[in-house]
Amino acid sequence: MKYPTFFDTIETITLYDPLSEVLGAFEKGEIIFSYLDVVKSAGHSCPTIAGAYLMVREGLKVLYPNAIPERGGIKVFFKEAQKEGTTSVVANVFSLITGATDSWGFKGLGAHYKRTDLMFFNAQIPLHVRMQRMDTGKFVDVAYNPSGIEVDPLMQPLMQKLLTETLNAEEKNAFFTFVAGEGRQNFRIF
Repeated sequence: MKYPTFFDTIETITLYDPLSEVLGAFEKGEIIFSYLDVVKSAGHSCPTIAGAYLMVREGLKVLYPNAIPERGGIKVFFKEAQKEGTTSVVANVFSLITGATDSWGFKGLGAHYKRTDLMFFNAQIPLHVRMQRMDTGKFVDVAYNPSGIEVDPLMQPLMQKLLTETLNAEEKNAFFTFVAGEGRQNFRIF
């Protein structure tokens, strides 16, 4: 599988997943997520996917400054409605990494390892996302603003051609290179 090499330079996220440990999926329940994992799950790399990854990663550092974060032990609150803007895209990244879901996730083994009812929308919070530890109640509010990422003036016309299926081979390559992030230094800063 070929992908932009800078994906491999982005700091990974290590978590302890007690469900994975009890079911023998990962030794000692240690699970590592990379930016590449998130891109594979989303099917693409873009400022929204990158921002979601950064928010989760940096939020976990604040919540667990001296410990490995616990997957399944975090509630996630979104200020916006699930279907508003890119909220659902961001929520998918948070769900993949934290294990939190609203009503559709793992129901648990008895009273343990439940992943449902850990994600909430339309929350009364100051920023876009709040992550809260279930064991201590400690929380952190995070936000991401991609406005600092340069937008190539050719992107809009190329996007229109993509949507109308009129991109030639050269334009298609230019579009994919830009979207993947290879051509933008600002996008590479992780």
